[in-house]
Amino acid sequence: MRISTFVASIAASVLTLAVGAGPALAAGAPPATSTSGSPGVVRPMVTKLSHADATSRLRAAGITWSSSGGCSNRNNPTCTSFEQVNLDTIRGIITLKNASGCAVNVTGGTETGHAGGTYSHWNGYKLDISIYTCVSNYITRTFTFIGYRSDGAAMYRSAAGNIYAREGNHWDITYYNCGGC
Repeated sequence: MRISTFVASIAASVLTLAVGAGPALAAGAPPATSTSGSPGVVRPMVTKLSHADATSRLRAAGITWSSSGGCSNRNNPTCTSFEQVNLDTIRGIITLKNASGCAVNVTGGTETGHAGGTYSHWNGYKLDISIYTCVSNYITRTFTFIGYRSDGAAMYRSAAGNIYAREGNHWDITYYNCGGC
């Protein structure tokens, strides 16, 4: 009798947690999956890649990348670096290429020179890609327009919750997850 009461209590707790997480996940916020050393602080778990590992994965998927400085030094803002990029970010851009069938060229990665913040380029959550007609049409026709960012960039949210912002000469993409990979 006591065991069934204990099991029912655990099931009710799990249901409460799942229902409580619903609005945050529905709003496109990344799921919290691990706790840090500080009580009450929850951070998403991520797997970081080296530049070599990331470029190997991109190359295998047929994705190109370019750099205005012709380099990959993470500490040089004219380079395009993938050092410390999140695995889900690389998997997300591969998902975009495969789903759209379009050419994808990455022009910005984890190098310095981008805006800061938790879900930033430096922290491995963002990539910039070239504006090609094919990929732009795919994004604007497939994803939900959600308004304009404070800098005027039009934003689109994928069904997975990732955000695509149309900046002047590129798409700025925030990958909270790999987009259904």
